[in-house]
Amino acid sequence: MNRLLIVDGSNLLFQMFFGMPARIVNHQGKAIQGTLGFTGALLKIIRMVKPTHAIVLFDGEHENERSALDADYKANRIDYSTVPEEESPFSQIMDVYAALDFMGIVHTETTDCEADDLIASYALTYAQEYEIVISSFDSDLFQLISDRVSILRYRGEKTVICTPLYLTEKYGITPAQYADFKSLTGDASDNIRGADKIGSKTAAALLREYGSLERIIANAENIRKPSIRASVLQNTDRLRTNFELIKLRQTHQIPFNAEELTLHCDGFSTNTVLSGIGLR
Repeated sequence: MNRLLIVDGSNLLFQMFFGMPARIVNHQGKAIQGTLGFTGALLKIIRMVKPTHAIVLFDGEHENERSALDADYKANRIDYSTVPEEESPFSQIMDVYAALDFMGIVHTETTDCEADDLIASYALTYAQEYEIVISSFDSDLFQLISDRVSILRYRGEKTVICTPLYLTEKYGITPAQYADFKSLTGDASDNIRGADKIGSKTAAALLREYGSLERIIANAENIRKPSIRASVLQNTDRLRTNFELIKLRQTHQIPFNAEELTLHCDGFSTNTVLSGIGLR
């Protein structure tokens, strides 16, 4: 069976850069911990997933279209252009690109959207032809989960594969309800404010009763608990904006066809790759 691995490259780079126990430099005094961690993790992910095809997608530097909907969207994120080089994951991104080139793994930066949007476009385009595995810790991608799409959250031996059952057991909702769920609860990591007094248990209960965010809004007057009823009524516009910020759709053109993503990187080790790009 054809299996497509889609890696959220920026997410993995941040995880490895900040997750390494110490700053690591090579014999030339160049910091390499992000590249070292990224390469090692990616090779382990490939061995776990055994994909026939793969692509790594990174967020490019450009205006974020979602900020036009809400100026506060991701306004809490650090501007890494203002921090010292040794504290920025992006200081090692060209070495990461060189490692991917050495392994023959297709990669690209977004030019007019977020990496999530391209990940969604790939998953929704090819889910009928390929088994899709998305490697990322970005929970917004949970909405893409299906019988053909799973999310891999890499933590070495504690790696978790998220399936529809995972969402049902963790949140009590289906993947199709995840964007509705996060619209109600908000998302602190993206600076999205949810509806007051609606936490994860209340959001799940509302979705089990009404099915979707729009049906909750349409039936707001019938919500039994007064404080929750008032919150939905007072935050209707906020909730609809949240949904547009969170919802992923098949709306962006993919930069490579699946046939261009065939994977041929058997036998590589982290040392082989880093030596091959001159970091060892």
